[in-house]
Amino acid sequence: MAQNDVERGAMMQDGAERNGTPPDAAQRRAAPQADEAAELNAKGERLYGLLASYQSVAVAFSGGVDSSLLLDVAHEALGDNCLALTAYSASFPQRERAAAAAFCEQRGIAHDEVANEELEIEGFCTNPPNRCYLCKRSLFEKLLAVAAERGIAVVAEGSNHDDLGDYRPGLTAIAELGIASPLREVGLTKAEVRALARRRCLAVWNKPAFACLASRLPYNTPITSELLARIDAAEQFLLDVGLGQVRVRVHGDVARIETDARGDEALLSAQLRGAVNRRLQELGFAYVALDLGGYRSGSMNRGLSHPDT
Repeated sequence: MAQNDVERGAMMQDGAERNGTPPDAAQRRAAPQADEAAELNAKGERLYGLLASYQSVAVAFSGGVDSSLLLDVAHEALGDNCLALTAYSASFPQRERAAAAAFCEQRGIAHDEVANEELEIEGFCTNPPNRCYLCKRSLFEKLLAVAAERGIAVVAEGSNHDDLGDYRPGLTAIAELGIASPLREVGLTKAEVRALARRRCLAVWNKPAFACLASRLPYNTPITSELLARIDAAEQFLLDVGLGQVRVRVHGDVARIETDARGDEALLSAQLRGAVNRRLQELGFAYVALDLGGYRSGSMNRGLSHPDT
């Protein structure tokens, strides 16, 4: 046990004795926290060692907390042998693209952008349940080609252990192409990713989760660039007025807003509700609704049963 841990344990024991609480009870309460911290440290060390073993790596970088942590550790482990690759398309908001570029510039990380227009992928625009598979397959084939041109040994992506609990057909494409998933490999959950990112002073440690704009549409609803632009503009407005975690799900001419508890509270204001309603109607939505179930990742996957990739 490290000296600091011993000192903290002694201080807790002294405090427990002064308060009349048996030392073993205080230690039992502290033990889970110490175990969690030790496990997080161990996973962080395994992540660093795994990335260092690659010799060189191209990281699929979206600017979210998962890929930001992965890229930051990879750059620390491999230095100039680490390259960030950001794919851009109609389903990737400009704000996210700019944030990814700024992250790399601030840290001196080599960064390239790769065009991956999903609307040109055969079958994508019909929005089938395996849409994510089609997109990821196309995307990572492009990233593999860039890595091969640069002589980079490994392409890595930032899915975490929690992603295994939802319908993620894109993970099938990732496995088929031999893409590395270091966060999953060392068993990091989303909460642990955020904790490590916070330790590393990454400003994105508490950034709301983001998924491509096509995920706002029910499966089998046709995807168009015009519709994606309207969704992007609607979500940007909601972010601008102070909502954090937010999705604008589209059902025909209905815009269904999913947000977190903070957003629900903000929308209690009649003035804000009126402004949101007016702006989204300006964007072409006849009706604007607030989902009482709140924000739910992958909520459009409800009703799917044993989908094929």
